[in-house]
Amino acid sequence: MRLRIFVEGIVQGVGYRAYAKRVADSYGLSGWVRNLPDGRVEVLVEGDDELIGYFLKDLLKGPPAARVDKLEVIKEQPDEPLYGFDIRY
Repeated sequence: MRLRIFVEGIVQGVGYRAYAKRVADSYGLSGWVRNLPDGRVEVLVEGDDELIGYFLKDLLKGPPAARVDKLEVIKEQPDEPLYGFDIRY
């Protein structure tokens, strides 16, 4: 499964991207995370359905300094496989 996720709230400048990478790596998921100019964080993630479900729950929680107000989740069709999980700038 591949999902594109937009995270809203206090999610920039609080270690959210590093948190997302750490959690994705712990589940063996692939993809990337980046800040958007409008204050949201965008995540593209690919992997096992069950593990992505756990990942989504962790994204809702976020690191201690973050406050997640909303996740917008869009299911996508994978075109090329993703390898590893990166922070994009």
